[in-house]
Amino acid sequence: MKLATIPFVFRLILGGIFLYAGIIKVLDPAGFALSIYNYRLLPAELINATAILLPWVEMTAGAALLLGIAVEGGSAIVAVLLLTFSSALAIDLLRGLDIACGCFSTAEGASIDWSYLIRDLGLMFMALIILFFDRGLYSMRLLFKKSSAERSDEL
Repeated sequence: MKLATIPFVFRLILGGIFLYAGIIKVLDPAGFALSIYNYRLLPAELINATAILLPWVEMTAGAALLLGIAVEGGSAIVAVLLLTFSSALAIDLLRGLDIACGCFSTAEGASIDWSYLIRDLGLMFMALIILFFDRGLYSMRLLFKKSSAERSDEL
């Protein structure tokens, strides 16, 4: 596998993950709000707004990565989100809270453990690889560049 292919594969993986996770949360904002509440990190006034806005940010960043549009912005947003999620997980793991992640389901499920933190840090590493090394392989942004270059050649 060529090195240029690795950021492309990471784009597809992270784009799919964030698009899927956002869709799940948009479909159940009350359940997601409860997941956020369980972390006990945000003031009550911010929980509902976060539960409504965060999934749309996840879906937008995921779509940007999948389509190869605004890859730098999408990967930077994903990296910041994953740093935030990792910090929340680490804090609550150290506090000993027995809560469900709320990552890919708004239903009560398995309790968080250190593997969730390792997973999120690994995903953050992937986002940083995309941010610094993506060359636009199979991206719509290259398609647009080619189209505009062809149009300017015609002039």
